[in-house]
Amino acid sequence: MKRRKLKRHNFLQGAFIATVGIVLCKIIGMLYVIPFYAMIGDQGGALYGYAYTIYSLFLSISTAGIPLAMSKLTSEYAALGYDETKKRAFYISKKVLNIMGIISFVLLMLFAKPIATLIVGNTSGGNSVEDVEFVIRIISTAILLVPTMSVYRGYFQGHKVITPTSISQVLEQVVRVLVILIGSFMGMKIFHLSLRDTVGIAVFSATVGALFSYLYLRLVAHKNKKVFFARSNKVSDEEKKITDRAIVYKLLGYAFPFIMIDVFKSLYNSVDVFLLVKTLTNNFGFTKESAETIMSVISTWGLKINQIIIAISTGIMIRLIPNLTSSFVKNDLRDVRHKINQTLQVIIYLTIPMAVGLSILSPNVWTIFYGVSEYGPKVYSLYVFVAVATILFTSTITTIQVLKEYKMVLIALISGFLMKVLLTIPLLYGFNKMGLPAYYGSIMATILGYGCCSLIALFHLNIKYRVDYEETIKRFFDVMIAVIIMTIVLLLLKIMIPISSSSKLLNLLIVVIYTAIGGIIYLGITIKNGSLYKIFGNDIIQKVVVKLKNRH
Repeated sequence: MKRRKLKRHNFLQGAFIATVGIVLCKIIGMLYVIPFYAMIGDQGGALYGYAYTIYSLFLSISTAGIPLAMSKLTSEYAALGYDETKKRAFYISKKVLNIMGIISFVLLMLFAKPIATLIVGNTSGGNSVEDVEFVIRIISTAILLVPTMSVYRGYFQGHKVITPTSISQVLEQVVRVLVILIGSFMGMKIFHLSLRDTVGIAVFSATVGALFSYLYLRLVAHKNKKVFFARSNKVSDEEKKITDRAIVYKLLGYAFPFIMIDVFKSLYNSVDVFLLVKTLTNNFGFTKESAETIMSVISTWGLKINQIIIAISTGIMIRLIPNLTSSFVKNDLRDVRHKINQTLQVIIYLTIPMAVGLSILSPNVWTIFYGVSEYGPKVYSLYVFVAVATILFTSTITTIQVLKEYKMVLIALISGFLMKVLLTIPLLYGFNKMGLPAYYGSIMATILGYGCCSLIALFHLNIKYRVDYEETIKRFFDVMIAVIIMTIVLLLLKIMIPISSSSKLLNLLIVVIYTAIGGIIYLGITIKNGSLYKIFGNDIIQKVVVKLKNRH
C-alpha cells in the first residue's frame, strides 16, 4: 500500500484549510466553557484569566513569532532553492527556542508572587495573591513544550503543507478541553478540591495539550522525511556562504516583529488585568466580586466567544505570510498589492456582520453559554467589536512585517499601545460621566488602540508600496449597507417579538432563527450588489456551488 503524499496548497486553498482547522479549535474552545463556567463561576474564570494573560505574555516573548517567522524563512529558502540551509534553519531554531522556553519558565516560576501581588494588590474578597501565584506557576510548565512545537508548525507552513498543522491544533485543543472538563469535574465533585486547585488542573491542560500536539508533529515529520528533510545533491556557492549565525540572526530578525505583535496584544490584556479590577473597586464603587466578574468577561468568557471571529483572520494570516513572502522575494509588487486588498476585503465581509449580530443577540448568546448574568451581556455587547479591531490589527501589522518594514511595525505597535494606556483611565471616567458603564471605557480604549495601529500600517502601505484601497473602500460601503439593513430588520424583529428568556434551549432557538434571517438578508444583499463575487471571485463561488449541488 502506497503512503499518501502530503499535499501542498495554493493561497485560498491553504487559507480555507487553515481557517477550518482553527475554527474547529475555536468551536471546541467555545463549547467547553459552558460546563466549565458552571463548575468554576466568575471568580474561577477571573483566576483562570489571570493565569492565561500572564502566560500569554511570557509565551509571546519566548515563542509567539516563531511559527510565522519559521514559515517565512522556510518559504524564502525554498523559493531560492536552498534546501540544505532550510533544514539547518529548522534544527537551529529548535535549539534557540528550547533555550528561550527554559528562560521564560524559570522567570515565571521565580516572579510568580510579585506578579500576583501587582494583579490583585491589597483588595479584599475574591482571589488572593496566593491563588494567582499558584496558577501562574502551574501554567508556566507549558512554555517548556510549546516553543519546539511552534518550530514544527512553522516549518510545515513554510512548505505550504497546512493539513498537519491544522490537525495538530485541533488535537491540542481536544486534549486540552478533555483535561479541563474531566480534571475540573473530578477535582470539584469527586476529590472536593478547592477552587484554586481546580483552576490549577484546568490551566495545566495547556501543558498536556501541547505535549500531544508536539508528539503528533514529530510523527508526521518522521514519516515524511523525504518531503521535509531530503538531501540535496547540489549546494550552490551562495548557499555555502550562509553560516549558522546568519540563520539565527535572520530567524530572530523575522521573529522579533512577530513576537512584538503578540507581546503588544498580550500587553493590551495586561493593562486591563493590572488596572481594571483595582480601579473599578477603588474609584467607581464596584465590589471586588463584581469587578472580577467584569474582568472575567474580558479576560476569559467574552474572549472565548470572540475566538470564533478571530479564527477567521488567523487562518488567513497563516496562508498570507508564505504567499506574500514569495511574491515579495520575487519583487512581484502587483501581486503583493492584490493579496493585501484581498485579505482586507475578506476580513471586512466576514467579521463585521458576525460582530454586529453577536452584539444584538448578546443577552441570548450569553445565556446559552453562561446562564443569566447581570454584567456579562452588557460587557460583551461592546467587547465583541474588540474581535474586529484585533483582526484588522493582526492582518495589517503582519503585512508590513512581512514586507520587512520593521521600524514602522514598532512605531505602529508603540503608538497603539500608548493610546490604550493613556486612554483607559480617562475613558473609564468619561463613560461614567455620560451615564454609561465605566468599564466601557477600558473596552473602547482597546478598540481605539488597535485602530490607531492599523491606520498607521495602512497609511504606510499606501505611501511606500502604492497600495490603492479604492476597491476595498467600495467593498466596505457595500458590506456596511448590507449590515445596516440586516441590523434594522433584526432590531425591528426584536421590538415586535421580545426575545428575553432565561431558558438556554429557547435562547438557542432564538439565536438560530435570528442568525438565519440575518444571514439570508446579508447574503442576499451582497449577492445583489455584487460584493460577494467581487471579493471572492466568480470562479471560487462557482466551485462552491457545484460542490454543493454534487452533494445533493
